[in-house]
Amino acid sequence: MNVLVFDIETIPDTSSGRLLYDLEGLSDKEVAEVMFSRRRQDTDGASDFLRLHLHKVVAISVLLKTKDSVNVWSLGEPDSDEKEIIKRFYEGIDKYIPRIVSWNGRGFDLPVLHYRALLYGVNAQRYWETGNDDQSFRWNNYLSRYHDRHTDLMDLLAGYEYRAVAPLEQIATMLGYPGKMGMSGDKVWDTFQAGDIGSIRDYCETDVLNTYLVYLRFELMRGNMTQEVYQMECDSLKELLAKESKPHLLAFLDQWSARNDKTQ
Repeated sequence: MNVLVFDIETIPDTSSGRLLYDLEGLSDKEVAEVMFSRRRQDTDGASDFLRLHLHKVVAISVLLKTKDSVNVWSLGEPDSDEKEIIKRFYEGIDKYIPRIVSWNGRGFDLPVLHYRALLYGVNAQRYWETGNDDQSFRWNNYLSRYHDRHTDLMDLLAGYEYRAVAPLEQIATMLGYPGKMGMSGDKVWDTFQAGDIGSIRDYCETDVLNTYLVYLRFELMRGNMTQEVYQMECDSLKELLAKESKPHLLAFLDQWSARNDKTQ
């Protein structure tokens, strides 16, 4: 089966915020501050993390592993609009019918994509298939929590227990992978306002790489992969990163190589 590891990065949906809170005339930055303030009020000051329907997608990065190759990239171009990159995501599912792999995709990435696809009327027929048109999806589809056509590693490793969830950053670092590299999700909005969409896309790609490496270790742990195959997959990814010769991918490779991978 093809494997598609994915991650998204988001900013406040100021267009919806302006509409919902009657903020016409305010700048995007001002609208976002109102949205954060409203959220703090709703949570008694505990958090300003916006509810998922108020996130706008600015990057979707993927790693596609097929029988013959592995590749990592960000969908669309840096100036592609939100509808275009979401459309490409679902077109990729239609084309490759992959197992999709995420870290907290069930709790964040996919619900955000649901709302945004709904907003734009993006067709996602294969993704929503549950067996009406394709019987093979009746017993294993993208929507059921307990089917592996979507493998949410955070959810699985925590045993579906919220109190047991862990950050990708810490799990990746524990396993000898690079983890975060000078960027984090809470910096995306400021980085976007500075006009640096490239850094956001690069960061999203490194999160996908970390997720893929944890996935390989997960497959090794549950007996779907031998130690030899695991090492071959890691070596194949290293070859890809070196061949791409992109600064953020080379930095990821250098940091990975410098760390003590516990399987070696």
